[in-house]
Amino acid sequence: MNTAVCTAFAGGRLIATGAPAMVAHAVKAAHDAGEAVLVFDDADGRPVEFDLRGDLEAVLGRLAPSAPVEKRGPGRPKLGVTAREVTLLPRHWDWLAAQPGGASVALRKLVENALRGAEGPDRVRASREAAYRFMTAMAGDQPGYEEATRMLFAGDWTAFGAAIQSWPVDVRNYAARLAEGGWNNGRGS
Repeated sequence: MNTAVCTAFAGGRLIATGAPAMVAHAVKAAHDAGEAVLVFDDADGRPVEFDLRGDLEAVLGRLAPSAPVEKRGPGRPKLGVTAREVTLLPRHWDWLAAQPGGASVALRKLVENALRGAEGPDRVRASREAAYRFMTAMAGDQPGYEEATRMLFAGDWTAFGAAIQSWPVDVRNYAARLAEGGWNNGRGS
């Protein structure tokens, strides 16, 4: 499990948030009490599966990360560099070869500049998608769901807040928290 922080719900009630090992305690207790539990990754709103068979110790044992398998291949592993194939036109290769430091340095600089330029739009898109995933799973049958979804993707914070107002408080607050980075200027459009 690669989830750093997750949040668990029993019905519309938030029961735990934190590292998976911490959340597992509440999830196991709620599950054993017969409650339906859903867990979400705070980073992307995706559902997180816990294998709840056995006792708490067994559940926690299955959450422990397994040692990563180190793959050896081309590249410079000590620097975190991985060699991969790139297909370009001859004129692109000519331009890259003429750049200071050669093709690899020029490509890394181009990619870094593109990453910085896309940071804001990528953050907005990722926040909206995370909120949408969570809302679909937890509030798809709630009044105002369709309007909230439209307002989420339209970037209208005020209308989004109004559309989710009647939802259970924990569901409403978590959806708003996931969506927070989805507003172009922090709040509203």
